[in-house]
Amino acid sequence: MLYVLYVTHTITVWHILLLSLFLGAVNAFDIPVRQSFTVDMINDREDLSNAIALNSSMVNAARLIGPSIGGILIALFGEGTCFLINALSYIAVLTSLVLMRLPRWERSSHQKESVILQLKEGFLYAINFMPIRTILMLLSVISLVSGGVQALMPVFARDIFHGGSRTLGILMAASGLGALTGAIYLAGRKNVLGLGKVIAFTAALFGVGVIIFSRTSIVMIAMPILLFSGFGMMVQMASSNIILQTIVEEDKRGRVMSFYTMAFMGLSPFGSLFSGVLAAKIGANNTLLWGGLFCIIAAIVFALHLPTLRKFVRPVYIQKGIIIEPIH
Repeated sequence: MLYVLYVTHTITVWHILLLSLFLGAVNAFDIPVRQSFTVDMINDREDLSNAIALNSSMVNAARLIGPSIGGILIALFGEGTCFLINALSYIAVLTSLVLMRLPRWERSSHQKESVILQLKEGFLYAINFMPIRTILMLLSVISLVSGGVQALMPVFARDIFHGGSRTLGILMAASGLGALTGAIYLAGRKNVLGLGKVIAFTAALFGVGVIIFSRTSIVMIAMPILLFSGFGMMVQMASSNIILQTIVEEDKRGRVMSFYTMAFMGLSPFGSLFSGVLAAKIGANNTLLWGGLFCIIAAIVFALHLPTLRKFVRPVYIQKGIIIEPIH
């Protein structure tokens, strides 16, 4: 639709707003299902962490490569061609889904309950099970702050580093490269054990990176800082995904992953909005400074709760064979 509207010279702002709203509605269905579907695509649950990390690798590789290819295509053929190629690329996705052969899915009696009751049950389950609640709360803080970082990045590129679109592209590429490195690191891990400490450390690393970035005015210094903060953000978010997918009960997987999606993606636009409002009052530098401090505080609180979290998670790991208890 974007391609047709563009080439017919009929596109207006309200078209873009409506299509953005429609895309958001599609993502509300697509992303939780896609996250839950990862489990159905692998045979051995021990490979779950690697599968999620590889998925994150693909996403961040696309973040690095996509804008570069898009920029070249726009320069050569214009925006309309980019819209068309993007639309055609979904043929490969749809073809892959059609070719998949999965066991026939049967609705259980439990799944025949009303949607409202199922939503309520999923919400109470996520809130009352401490590991899920704590992970989602930390993820929400990181998502809010990362949304602010992305929203204010053009301000830093123009006003702090005195550059333009090229400077912005360099900054985004540095963050994307760090995120890709983090995803590759997770893909090389053998299992889920020890990810609690990783989540706490990388959340703090992201916060420290944001604080240092907010204080620098030199692009060459900002690039490695963004690489480390991008690494911290991706590892924290992907590790949270891995643990949630591992400990969640099967019949509640889709609902819990919808809460993960809300925390991961749903709060990011609000972080952008809040950061924009706050930056107008106290400046972009100070806005990111406070955001980084909140991340560090949240990481410390999460770390303090780790011993309690392990008590809840250990029985689940034993039940699923991730931890083998010694025979006395």
